[in-house]
Amino acid sequence: MKRIFLFVLTNFAVMAVLMVTTRLLGVDRYLTANGLNMTALAGFSLVMGFGGATISLLMSKTMAKMSTGAQVITQPRNADEAWIVQTVQNFASKAGIGMPEVAIYDGAPNAFATGAFKNSALVAVSTGLLQSMTREEVEAVIGHEVAHVANGDMVTMTLIQGVMNTFVVFLSRVIGYAVDSFLRRGSDS
Repeated sequence: MKRIFLFVLTNFAVMAVLMVTTRLLGVDRYLTANGLNMTALAGFSLVMGFGGATISLLMSKTMAKMSTGAQVITQPRNADEAWIVQTVQNFASKAGIGMPEVAIYDGAPNAFATGAFKNSALVAVSTGLLQSMTREEVEAVIGHEVAHVANGDMVTMTLIQGVMNTFVVFLSRVIGYAVDSFLRRGSDS
């Protein structure tokens, strides 16, 4: 909770810096005179920045499964799948989190963890990883991915993305509006 509060505070600080900077440079007077409400834009940027990042996080498991073609192991079909599920369960238990979904997907050596909540995440490993590494190495990779879940790294990355989205939405709208106003200056339409 502290992390979320600090990132929201950071987001408001970024918006305050942007508003002060536009005021010091005189950009706000120019844009306001041409019909752009800077306060409304700041609010819009906050909502879109964090809203988009939050929606992205909430959809992350579904999107990851769809984009990689990951197959969730609901019932292990062989000893390797049973070992992977057991390894994830051991790490999750040690980390004090709920059992994540476990999936395998075809691809180059890689693994990932995603999900909005610690107790309903997804840990996936590729067939390339399983074929190119020893069990001890795969176990280390799985431990690393479970640590991402336990540490709430997906939420942290979403919060950082929200701050960046807010900044980009605000700045792109200001630049776009300024360019549009400049180009229309000589036009009658």
